[in-house]
Amino acid sequence: MSDPLHRLVGSLARTGLTRLFRRLLDDAPDLFLKDLTVEAVGPDRMVRVGGRWVRNFGSDSFLGLDQHPAVVDAVARGVRDWGTHNGTSRAFSSVAPQREAEARVAAWLGAEDAVIYPSVTLANAGALPALATRHDVIASDQHAHNSIEEGARLAKARGVRTAKFAHNDPADLDRTLHGLRPFRHAVVAVDGVYSMSGALPPLQQLQAVARGHDGFLYVDDAHGTGVLGTRGRGTVRDALGGYDNTLVVGSLSKAVSCLGGFVAGTKSAVDVLKLRSNPLLFGGPVPPPYLVAVCAALDVIESPEYPRLRAALDANVRRLISGAEGLGLTVLGGRVPIVSVRVGGEDATLRAGRFLFDAGYYVQSVVFPAVPHGAGVLRVQVNANHPPAAVDGLLAALADLAREVPLPAAEAVAVPA
Repeated sequence: MSDPLHRLVGSLARTGLTRLFRRLLDDAPDLFLKDLTVEAVGPDRMVRVGGRWVRNFGSDSFLGLDQHPAVVDAVARGVRDWGTHNGTSRAFSSVAPQREAEARVAAWLGAEDAVIYPSVTLANAGALPALATRHDVIASDQHAHNSIEEGARLAKARGVRTAKFAHNDPADLDRTLHGLRPFRHAVVAVDGVYSMSGALPPLQQLQAVARGHDGFLYVDDAHGTGVLGTRGRGTVRDALGGYDNTLVVGSLSKAVSCLGGFVAGTKSAVDVLKLRSNPLLFGGPVPPPYLVAVCAALDVIESPEYPRLRAALDANVRRLISGAEGLGLTVLGGRVPIVSVRVGGEDATLRAGRFLFDAGYYVQSVVFPAVPHGAGVLRVQVNANHPPAAVDGLLAALADLAREVPLPAAEAVAVPA
């Protein structure tokens, strides 16, 4: 076959990251635990993959609400009442559960208003280009999430000037914004918590710099939603006391275990997004059953059950970190329920993930480009419904792994800020 599409695909397969991953697939297909098919799920985070049951430490449903009876029942009720989809973009109409879910999100956070997108990625890809014109600039933290980077690229294609500043460095933000002058307004885009390192941004200092340059904060708090801050509201409210001069992005598909992402802040800002953000105007919304489920999940989060779930989750995270450090392993993160164990090279990291899988534990083997070359990690996502014995079992498997695969000692690697 020699048609143009076939030739293009062949060229792409020999280019950059595609070439790297194709080589890994060809050389060690049994190590490449990506694109897995989960055949069934069981209690306490058991999943069946390739005909065998393993404990799943790769789920970001941190509070276990994907299995909560009230949330599961809400999805079924939403299907009965509203069908599977409302069949139109929000430019034309919204179902009542959409309005209710957005009002509930805003009330939970203590913000004036919120708008829900189908995902956090679409929120960043839609909101950032909508919030800036060629008269404005976007300055993002150099470690900000990939979806912020993609949103900035879309804005840049429309004529918005963009730049990055040194990680969590208000002084460098000040220098960066000075260098971008002249401009009308500045969007300062950061993460609410950096999941790989656990670092929190100095939001008060960044806010002061932003205000000094006619700018505002745009905080992607997807990893903090539901698992950090008072009542699970994330990092922004506790750090800044509110949402003045700030927009916050959060996730409804991690700890909340439903579907979608949101942008929350002032009503006037949300109204502008509804008029200018392309994913809202030209894309489909979150289906009604999941909007009903969002409200049910928030019922749980705002109930006396939530402190018990947070306590179980936090105890599991502490148990894992303490045990891994006791083994002398290099542990990154842990402020959110994502704990990374440093391995090193790509091949060694993939082999380490396969070793744990064969021992009955699935974790994510994270290699370049998600991390720098040679800085691969095992990313463990801890859930509230992991039995403590499962965490202990994973630690025993990590101890066995350390005897088989040389792992960096804790004192040998500095944890990034």
